[in-house]
Amino acid sequence: MRTSPELRRKLISVAVVSAALLTAAPASVAVAQESAPRAAAVPAALTEAAPGAPAERLIVGYKSGAAEAKSNKAAAADAETKAEKTGEDVDFQRRLGTGAALVELGTNPTRTSVADVVAQYEADPQVAYVVPDRLNKPTAVTPNDSDYSKQWDLFESTAGMNVPAAWDTTTGSGVTVAVIDTGYVTHSDLAANIVGGYDFISDTAVSVDGNGRDSNPADPGDWYNADECGQGIPASTSSWHGTHVAGTIAAATHNGKGVAGIAYGAKISPVRVLGKCGGYDSDIIDAITWASGGTVSGVPANTNVAKVINMSLGGGGACSTATQSAITGAVNRGTSVVVAAGNENQNVSNSSPANCNNVISVAATNRAGSRASYSNYGSLVDISAPGGETRTSSANGILSTLNSGTKTPSSENYAYYQGTSMATPHVAGLAALLKSANSALTPAQIESAIKANARALPGTCSGGCGAGLADAAKTVQAVKGGTSTGTTFSSTTAVAVPDNGAAIESPISVTGRSGNAPSALQVGVDITHTYRGDLVIDLVAPDGSTYRLKSAASDSADNVNTTYTVNASSETANGTWKLRVQDTSAQDTGTLNNWKLTF
Repeated sequence: MRTSPELRRKLISVAVVSAALLTAAPASVAVAQESAPRAAAVPAALTEAAPGAPAERLIVGYKSGAAEAKSNKAAAADAETKAEKTGEDVDFQRRLGTGAALVELGTNPTRTSVADVVAQYEADPQVAYVVPDRLNKPTAVTPNDSDYSKQWDLFESTAGMNVPAAWDTTTGSGVTVAVIDTGYVTHSDLAANIVGGYDFISDTAVSVDGNGRDSNPADPGDWYNADECGQGIPASTSSWHGTHVAGTIAAATHNGKGVAGIAYGAKISPVRVLGKCGGYDSDIIDAITWASGGTVSGVPANTNVAKVINMSLGGGGACSTATQSAITGAVNRGTSVVVAAGNENQNVSNSSPANCNNVISVAATNRAGSRASYSNYGSLVDISAPGGETRTSSANGILSTLNSGTKTPSSENYAYYQGTSMATPHVAGLAALLKSANSALTPAQIESAIKANARALPGTCSGGCGAGLADAAKTVQAVKGGTSTGTTFSSTTAVAVPDNGAAIESPISVTGRSGNAPSALQVGVDITHTYRGDLVIDLVAPDGSTYRLKSAASDSADNVNTTYTVNASSETANGTWKLRVQDTSAQDTGTLNNWKLTF
């Protein structure tokens, strides 16, 4: 039997949170630490907050004998008193495990308003301490890899890809990237991140390893003599191309030597399709299918299915139906396909597979942020990334893992290369970071996020360079669902909740976001109701998907004043979100006073 509303105890509980254009040059160191100054003298609680960022919540510790130390009602009343004295919003949220009280200071408090509230608590003889509820982040340090200082493409402010700031959030762990290329030559700066791959070259004249297809993707070298690959084509030494590409994506990092990989927590599956003079479409098609988890006759099932494929390769002509079919299959299986735009300084529409549908086509930029002189261009380019240009200095190329052998493998080393082949693994590495940061992302969402969060090219581009220069940190933050300080959208329109009636809905329009909502979307709800156990509350996403926040229960307390955490990472952030509330039993009514979404 229900008690009368005036006898019910109020309990307010809130849960707060191509082919490559290859020009090699020999290679072969500095580490920086930084610290932030503390704020100037201000109330004690503010000195512990992040510089320049006033606290939005305070943790208040009451002395053991105070009523507020044990009673939520007393703590809430004390917060109301502090609000009356300061004219600021001060709301008791919940009791911490230590017994301290968490209070919220409303939306976007200023340092002055926070200082006023802090001063009131500090002047209260029942308060033992008041400190900010600080936001903590994973901490990343500058890699100690000996040649990291030469990797301008990762960190330089002019035309680097802003990678280090992304490492605070993700390093690509849990994601496998298939490098469909020349295979892999052993390198100690990559070995820890190499997983099983496959050799798909069926023609022994191309494979030059003495056999056809097998489970060993080792690169024996792709050198050739003059005219061997076509009349007038000069001789070439072995490129170790796949190893260079793989190093850009996932070279071991923080290991005191060599270079850092963009997604150094990811794994590389070497898939060999290129040998002497190149590789056939038929082998590449099977490689795409197998790498993405599809079935290829006569080839064992892939135990290292890739969520990202890197293809720094290409040829002339239109995208064939056969190649497009393989790419479409891979994307439908959830694998992003990243392809080099090509190095012919022509429209990418003439370069396959960069001109296929459902790929991320990558053009190359130089150290000044302009389109590299060799890079293809055009409306089919999706994004640009550092590919280097070594005409004036080899140091303006892309430094990565290699081998010193001119024909067959010799000792490991590092070298600068240039090409859209070098730009592509930058974007493949970024795709791995995104998939690791938000595993629910589809290939289409990954492509959209990369393009939506690109920055304008610092230099020039004639012909079309896609959405701009890829920005790793900005894109990773977008798929995680917003800035670290949070952006709040709210509805303050009161809506009556009828007794045992139809559900009511209150909308909030979210705009200006990029990518998907976060995996910890905060849904703040304030409902006045005389028997909250009657209420069923749902969050409705823009596409109509629903997330149950609260079910009906035997709970005779008044009101719902809490914050729910929802994994909404599969939902596009922008659009109209709704809060749906229904009273499912007779005798009590209520009002949805307000609600908010914090990204």
